[in-house]
Amino acid sequence: MTLSQTFADFATRLTIDAIPDRVKERARHLILDAVGTGLAAVGAPWAEASFATAEDLGSGTAPVLGYGRTLAMRDAALLNGIVTHGLDYDDTHARGIIHATVSAFPTALVAADQAGASGADLLVAYIAAMEVSTRVAAVGAGGFHGFGFHPTGLIGAFGSTLAAGRLLGLDAPQTAMAQGIVLSMAGGSLEFLADGAWTKRLHPGWAASSALTAATLAKRGFVGPPEAYEGRFGLYALYLRDAAPALLAQATEGLGETWEIETVSVKPLPACHMTHAAIDAAVALRSEHDLTATDIARVVVLVPEAVIPIVCEPLAPKRTPRTGYDAQFSIPYTVATALLTGRFTLDALDPPALSDPAVLDLAGRVTYAIDPDSDYPRHFTGEVIVETTDGRMLRHREAINRGAPDRPLANADIDVKYFENAARTVDVTRAAAIRTAVLGMDRHPASALGDILARRA
Repeated sequence: MTLSQTFADFATRLTIDAIPDRVKERARHLILDAVGTGLAAVGAPWAEASFATAEDLGSGTAPVLGYGRTLAMRDAALLNGIVTHGLDYDDTHARGIIHATVSAFPTALVAADQAGASGADLLVAYIAAMEVSTRVAAVGAGGFHGFGFHPTGLIGAFGSTLAAGRLLGLDAPQTAMAQGIVLSMAGGSLEFLADGAWTKRLHPGWAASSALTAATLAKRGFVGPPEAYEGRFGLYALYLRDAAPALLAQATEGLGETWEIETVSVKPLPACHMTHAAIDAAVALRSEHDLTATDIARVVVLVPEAVIPIVCEPLAPKRTPRTGYDAQFSIPYTVATALLTGRFTLDALDPPALSDPAVLDLAGRVTYAIDPDSDYPRHFTGEVIVETTDGRMLRHREAINRGAPDRPLANADIDVKYFENAARTVDVTRAAAIRTAVLGMDRHPASALGDILARRA
């Protein structure tokens, strides 16, 4: 069987009873985490521009988080992906280096609403998408980034196609065909790293929109290539220059028996996951040694070699980020902020913080080196070495980043994070009602969840 056929069989046959209770509970909390980050983003300039654009392109009744029911299904999926990913505070699967929830959930939400499906159907479709997206991305072993592609958009389209196919009533052959169709739609460039452009925010929503298009085309008999993954110009040959990567067998290993959703990391900090260990190390040093800016002569951050082009280079603009997005992908800025304030929150991404002369001055004294002991991508390691003005060398290492599968955030921690994020746009009563609806989604129609999420913030 092709990988497309194997994934299609898995997605169409999966039942709610076949999924362990602990996996369903974690899945609901991952969705809650995404909803919280999405609520925090409602009203942001890039979210407003995206919503206005979608309204220009058409109308409908599909649910859009915090924006109502005024968009067509594909545009609603696009917007939901943009807002849930736009703050870069959403979950990450470490081996695949993919934010999978923010394409899988937007797809499942609008498709289930359109189909009149149950909340349980929505949850199963979401889990199926997550299991495939994470595995397909992990086969790349971080290589997609090396060629300038963002797996969240590129690979998210494939898993999301399975969710769309299941909820829109496709059979297994049609679902296999839909994956071949979405191969011609999947993409996502890392060029945004050059200047903090908004395009990364677009990627998971575009993957969700593409998945809905591909599934509907397949349902109507449109023909796509059967070897979406293994083919001569399939996913791996096209985007990794390797038609048969050594890890290909991992794509289906344990499918339906072991659950990758349990290895998805929830972000404790609103920045690129590759900065988290360094931020926590900086906070620890500040706390332990009561450091102030005048104590610090120079800072060296040890990071995995593979992340240097993403969060360390080019060094000069990383030290003076122009936008919040720039800042989230900057080791100098995030570490300087943590050393000076003892934390890194969404407030650090606002214009006043970005122009704080004390932070920028310290960021100018932050440099980086390769971490020789990193086990990346298993962990996003980080070590901060502070040379003080009185000649001391202080260092702290975070070998396992918070939120990693072997150092996970508990569901209770996700609750705390959710309420902190939701509080930026909704009151506590509504935030609590949304939480109840998300965590109880499999006991109600999917449209009920859509209704409460779509209510304007």
